[in-house]
Amino acid sequence: MYIFITILILLASILMIFAVLVQKSKGGGLASGFSSSNQIMGVRKTTDFLEKFTWTLAAIVILLSILTAKYTASSSALPQSQVEVQQPAPLSPSTAPDVTPVTPFQAQPTETPTE
Repeated sequence: MYIFITILILLASILMIFAVLVQKSKGGGLASGFSSSNQIMGVRKTTDFLEKFTWTLAAIVILLSILTAKYTASSSALPQSQVEVQQPAPLSPSTAPDVTPVTPFQAQPTETPTE
């Protein structure tokens, strides 16, 4: 399902790119090519359609992104592998090894050679 939603997001994004590129920055865009005002889809209707189409595609991308995040969060709750890592038990004072620090200049007992 995750891959399917991701493909839908990709298609909606590509369509939105084309819809934005067709529009003119000051309005008009594809509609500026129509010179006659008595056509069925005149200048104003084409601009309205492209604007509504762009906003609809933006809403679709946002909703599909939220759905993708939902599926990602639910699948990440599952264990990634079957290997379980056990943490070592904390050491208590009775089981801790006896480690006494030794300073390097501490006098070591030496043996005297016997003749």
